[in-house]
Amino acid sequence: MDRRQFNSLSLSTLALFTMTLQQAHALTLADLTNADASKGLKTALEKGAQSAIGILGAKDGFLGNEKVRIPLPGYLEDAAKLMRTFGQGARIDELLTAMNRGAEAAVPLAKNLLAKAVNGMTVNDAKGILTGGDTAVTQFFADKTRTPLGVQFLPIVTQATAKVGLADKYNQVAGKASELGLVKKEDANIQQYVTGKTLDGLYFMISEEEKKIRQNPVGYGSAILTKVFGALK
Repeated sequence: MDRRQFNSLSLSTLALFTMTLQQAHALTLADLTNADASKGLKTALEKGAQSAIGILGAKDGFLGNEKVRIPLPGYLEDAAKLMRTFGQGARIDELLTAMNRGAEAAVPLAKNLLAKAVNGMTVNDAKGILTGGDTAVTQFFADKTRTPLGVQFLPIVTQATAKVGLADKYNQVAGKASELGLVKKEDANIQQYVTGKTLDGLYFMISEEEKKIRQNPVGYGSAILTKVFGALK
């Protein structure tokens, strides 16, 4: 084959490839079947959940990540500044570590409930997610799983903080402060507070993965993700 034939063949191949891409990107939501939409969204849900659990459920998944690290409740944070000046910094650090380690230990428990939510997704759920904005997948998970996951996470968080005496002291003081309206009710119990923040961190990381999928579905090497989320472009 001479150079002119080779170049002609290469140009033809490139033209065909370009046309195929254009046709793929020309898809609209109206072109998607309910089966395609559901399959694509289930794939996105699974990838988002797996990624979030994998990141957060590892050592320092919370403690070493500034985006989701759980800080002291506001009321205790103010007191901690004073405690550090009196040489009590180690106690504060111990509690902070226990809080975040509890979150890291609890997150893997989310796997089954998140999977159940994926499998239970309806056609109406799919339509709502497709047209619901950049974090609709995350909102779907939160609506379906936040309450039951809170129940599952709480004992793990409680166990992690049980050996830290400062946690019980905080609960005693904050509980009274809550009655006076000085502390938010959800912040008055450190175990409840950490559980809520753990859930916030989980859904935040799912939302981060969701945004990546929506912005670059082709990058995931999944034909169904490309088809479904490419139709939203």
